[in-house]
Amino acid sequence: MTELISPLHVTQATIEDVEDIAHLFNEYRIFYNQESDLVAARSFLSDRFEHSESILFIAKDTVLNKAIGFTQLYPSFSSISMKRSWILNDLYVIDAYRRRGAAQLLLDAVKTYAKQTKAKGIGLSTAIDNERAQRIYERNGYERDNEFFHYYLSL
Repeated sequence: MTELISPLHVTQATIEDVEDIAHLFNEYRIFYNQESDLVAARSFLSDRFEHSESILFIAKDTVLNKAIGFTQLYPSFSSISMKRSWILNDLYVIDAYRRRGAAQLLLDAVKTYAKQTKAKGIGLSTAIDNERAQRIYERNGYERDNEFFHYYLSL
């Protein structure tokens, strides 16, 4: 018997999507070895919407009307080029929908949005051992940075 694959659709999220995305965001954080905290996830995302600090896209199974993935962009700016850049900080698709094109649809939405906002580009980072993510990013034209070292100060 052939498994029926439901059609997937990606839209820019609104405040009405916070509950669905909060569940996905919580699973995403667990994937990165963080403790489950749905209340904090919901609060964090609500704050991003309230203060217009990020752009979220949500992927849904249109037959089941079920949220199955999301991505989140944060704005940044380049002083050298005097242009906007976007930081693709989060991208997550639930296990049952991986390898069905959801991540690609999310990346396509991000790229379209970046072009619409006249961004210089999109930056991202991923875990060194997340080879699946690295492959899809590289297939989409993202290039590994070999020119700059990136530093981070934890406070």
